[in-house]
Amino acid sequence: MAENFSQGISIDKLHIKKSDFKTTPRREEATQSHRDEGHTFHILENGSVVIEIDFQKYKITAPAVVYMHPNQVHRIVDFTNITVCSLSIKNENLNQEYLKFLEEIAPSTPSTLTNDISTIIFETFSLCLKFSTQKSNRLNHLLLKDSCNTLVGLLISVFLNQNMCLNSLSRFEIIAKSFNQLLEKNYCVLKRPAAYAKQLNISTHYLNESIKNITGLSISQCIRERIILEAKRLLYHSDKSVKEIAFELGYDDYPYFSRLFTKTVGMSALAFRNKRHD
Repeated sequence: MAENFSQGISIDKLHIKKSDFKTTPRREEATQSHRDEGHTFHILENGSVVIEIDFQKYKITAPAVVYMHPNQVHRIVDFTNITVCSLSIKNENLNQEYLKFLEEIAPSTPSTLTNDISTIIFETFSLCLKFSTQKSNRLNHLLLKDSCNTLVGLLISVFLNQNMCLNSLSRFEIIAKSFNQLLEKNYCVLKRPAAYAKQLNISTHYLNESIKNITGLSISQCIRERIILEAKRLLYHSDKSVKEIAFELGYDDYPYFSRLFTKTVGMSALAFRNKRHD
């Protein structure tokens, strides 16, 4: 897929036999935790696959769709013979309204496709794939971009339908949703619960009550879990030192961050990084 990514869109349909996968040149990359440059969708048409996204494993059986935000770390763990339709698209090629939705729904768990929607999605993907091969057409990139955005819109609708409508959310759920959006944007700079409560114009006590009601965790635990998730991603995906990662995540006190990571994860940051080579 990387060959076509110079224009910010990469699309391909792959038929992969497990017996052949051992000899493919990109096997090592696929099975090691990594990030993709764009917003990536894998639409599983046939077979099943076990993937790990942000250190959590999912077993997916066709027909299904997996969405991965550019920030997310992932790898293939195991699979049967599969047919998968894959699209990766950078921010600059996305409809801005769709981009807002993607930021809102991330992270999303893989979703099973019903027969009705899967037919429409696979037909739309086929059209996108055809446009990707028409290099001589002067409107090639525009046609590809517009058709891929249509596909992205269909896939977003799948994930939105997977969640409850905003109108049916309880007060606690609405607050938790708003808190998570703030947390995603500010976890590197805002570490105290009171800072989030102030932005939401509610008391820290009420915010904590809302978050605990929905997640079972306190605000402080949610903040810590988000920071540690990003630390894990950077430890696996980058070669930055633990001290550099601590600074990037808003910790000038490196020893404190190191103790926080060990307490939360149950092992040191270096021990966790070494696991990627196991």
